[in-house]
Amino acid sequence: MSFRHYLCSVAILALVLAPFGFVAHAEDLDCDNAQTQLDMTQCAAREYEAADKALNAQYASVRQRYSGNEDARTLLRDAQRAWIGFRDAHCDLETLAVRGGSIEPMIRAQCLQKLTEERTEQLAALAECEEGDLSCV
Repeated sequence: MSFRHYLCSVAILALVLAPFGFVAHAEDLDCDNAQTQLDMTQCAAREYEAADKALNAQYASVRQRYSGNEDARTLLRDAQRAWIGFRDAHCDLETLAVRGGSIEPMIRAQCLQKLTEERTEQLAALAECEEGDLSCV
């Protein structure tokens, strides 16, 4: 089951159980003291979503930096697409040992978050690098 499918399942479960008081509202979720696997998974998903938003903002910044250079924008797009494939495949490998278990979505979200934060740093370095600065290579 993919992480997105799992999140959809969690959302459906939340809708079904909410009228019975079994599911806390998202704003009530205390990620510093998460106790259940569902809460820990939701917290991990929330952290990954925040990392993904930061990545998208940084990607847009780099695209803007290359606004006058279509070759660079094409290479950036291609690199990002390749990175997404790598990220997903790496997280598939990293979660192999827990595949099918209740912990898998949390471990996947943590993997996605870590790699996404690393990629955001890489893109930030590109955005800040001046043309001709060999220390950025």
